[in-house]
Order: sequence, then C-alpha cells, then structure tokens
Amino acid sequence: MNRDLTFLFLSRATRLHAFGMTSVMLALHLARRGLSAADVGLLFTLALLTDAALTLMLSTRADRWGRRRTLMLSGFLMALAGMFLALGDSWWVIFVGITIGVISPGGNEVGPFLAIEQACLAECAATKQRTQLLAWYNVTGFAATAVGALSAGAWLKSAGSEAGASLVLWAYAASGGVVMLLAMLLTPKVETTSEKRAPRAKAHWTGLEESRSKVARLGGLFALDSFAGGFIPQSLLAYWFASRWSLTEWELGQVFFATSLLSGISGLVAARLAQKIGMINTMVFTHLPSNVLLMLIPAMPSAGLAIGCLLLRHCLSQMDVPVRQSYVMSLVRPDERSAANGIIATVRSLSAALSPMLAGGLLSPSAWLSGPLLIAGGLKSLYDVLLFRAFGSIPPEQER
Repeated sequence: MNRDLTFLFLSRATRLHAFGMTSVMLALHLARRGLSAADVGLLFTLALLTDAALTLMLSTRADRWGRRRTLMLSGFLMALAGMFLALGDSWWVIFVGITIGVISPGGNEVGPFLAIEQACLAECAATKQRTQLLAWYNVTGFAATAVGALSAGAWLKSAGSEAGASLVLWAYAASGGVVMLLAMLLTPKVETTSEKRAPRAKAHWTGLEESRSKVARLGGLFALDSFAGGFIPQSLLAYWFASRWSLTEWELGQVFFATSLLSGISGLVAARLAQKIGMINTMVFTHLPSNVLLMLIPAMPSAGLAIGCLLLRHCLSQMDVPVRQSYVMSLVRPDERSAANGIIATVRSLSAALSPMLAGGLLSPSAWLSGPLLIAGGLKSLYDVLLFRAFGSIPPEQER
C-alpha cells in the first residue's frame, strides 16, 4: 500500500472510531440533558440537514479547490462539533455544535470526507482493483466503528454516564484534529490533474457535465434508501433497545461492536460476489433479505433473539456499500468523481435528515415503538426493487 492509501485508510479509521463512540451515547446523553425523544430526533434531523449542505458545498468544489485542503477543513469542523458538545450544558450550545460542526448521530460516515476520499482512492487504484480496495476501505471503517462503540461503552461503564460522556466528546474533538493532520500529509497525487480533465467551456455548478443524468437517477433511488435508513440510525436504535429491553450502554456497546465487525467482513465477501454475479445483482439480492430481518426484530420475544436477528441482518445489510461506491465511480469521469460522490451523499443526507424527527415521535412514550424498524424495512425493500428495474441492464465498465 502506498503512502496516500495508508493516510486515507488511517483517516477513515480515526473518523469512524469517533463516530462509533458517539453513536452509542449521543441520544442517551442528550436525554440526560433534559431533551425528550422528539427533541433528540429534531436535533438529529438538523444535524443531517446541515451536514447535507456542507457536503454539497465542499465536495462539488473539492476538485477545483484541492481535495487535501477540503479534507483539512472538514476535519476542523469535526473537532469543532466535539468541543461544543463537550462544553455544552444549554440547549443552544448543543444546537450550535450539532448544526455547525460535523457529527454522526448514526455511527455512519457523515460530512464530505467519504465523497472526496473515494475520489482520491480512485486515483490510486486500477479499475479492476477498485471494488476490492473500497471493500477494505469499508472494512476499516466498520472495524473502527466497532472498536469505538465498544470503547465508549467501557468508558461510560467505568467513569459513569456524565464523566464518560465528556471523555467521549473530547476524544471526538481530538479525532478531528488527527484527521486534519492526515489530510496535510497526503501528496499531490490524490488531486485530479489537468491532464485528466476533459476540456470544458464553463463548469456546471454541480461539477458534473456528461454524468448529470445518471447521477440524478441514482441519487433519487439512493435518497429513498437513506430516507428509510434515517428511521434507524445507531443512536436511535440504541435508544430502542434500551427502551424495549432495558439494555445498558455497556451492553449496547458490545452489540454494536459485533454489528460493525459483521458489516465490515461482509463487504469483503461482496467484492468477490460482485465479480461472479454482477454489481447490481449483488446490491439487490443481499440487501433485500436484510430488510426482512430488520422488520422481524420487533417480533422477537426476547432481547437475545432480537439481538441475534440484528446480528444476522448485519451479515447482509452492508454488502452493497463497496459495490455501490465502485459502481458510481465506474459511471462518471475521473474529474467528476468528487462532485458525483458529493451530490449523491448530499441527496442521501437530506433524505435521511427527514426521518429521525419522525422516528423520535414514534419512539416517544405511548407511541408506536416498533414503527421505525418496520417503516425502514418496508421502504428499503421498495428501493431494492426499483434499483433492479432501473439499473439492472446497465453494467459498469468492468463488466462490459
């Protein structure tokens, strides 16, 4: 692995470890600050909305401003969020930290990092190696998320809820500083060069030219998937298990440690499966069964069976991620990759931003506690069917 790949993987690991830590405790921490489930859902919606705006603004300009410079700025905003939340005792300080900074309510990637880093990875890898490299990139993220969830649970258990939460949030801020440093260490090879750019009279505001139609169609489908996923971010899923089965934060940390590891390992299987049956088939026929398992979780009669169903779901639910990322890279020009990734990430964030507010209302006392899981599973299943109909006959370049 060359130097740039090493730093990109380290940045991914640092960031996702921090996101994994906050995903276990953020909703419960805000509840201890006196916020209701509906208030927490509203704040998570605001976080995702501002994240979407930030992602669109930075990623569509990253190829012109410089990918390294844009990643440094994103790391700074991540550190800013951690500091505000660590210091925040009032609702307004928490609001500023969540909306101005970069923080992940669900333990998954947020901000422009993923869009830009995927474009950097594509510069460093041959086309045939891209899916496998992205699979390992995602394994790194899932493993880091798993360790972050477990370490946060351990800190909260040993230091107590209040002191442990403060420790987690300061560690999150420090992680943002490390991400800034790693971006500074990248070489100019990760940038898109003038030789790789096709001549154009004037750049479109999206940063896209010939790829706009394909990206728009994909973005619409991915928006539906993200809207569904927004009903079950990891923080709210932790809240559901705590409300339904009275699991502690330490127990939740262990559960999400296991789910993240299973998700990461499954990505490696997906890369090989895509070589045999094709990318779209892999995306659809692994994702669809996982959605059925999601809808079965509320029907389980015990906490152990519910957790088992969740673990089984995570053996399948993230197999489409590296394949989806590679598929998008194959459909656009090299100098449009940051913009394409950013637009898709923005659409996904905007769609996901609408759901936590609705989910928070369902999770409130006397409401439909299992509603978020059932709605998410049903909408995700619809997404799979529509994706297969729309793109089942459009193979990526490596399959033509």
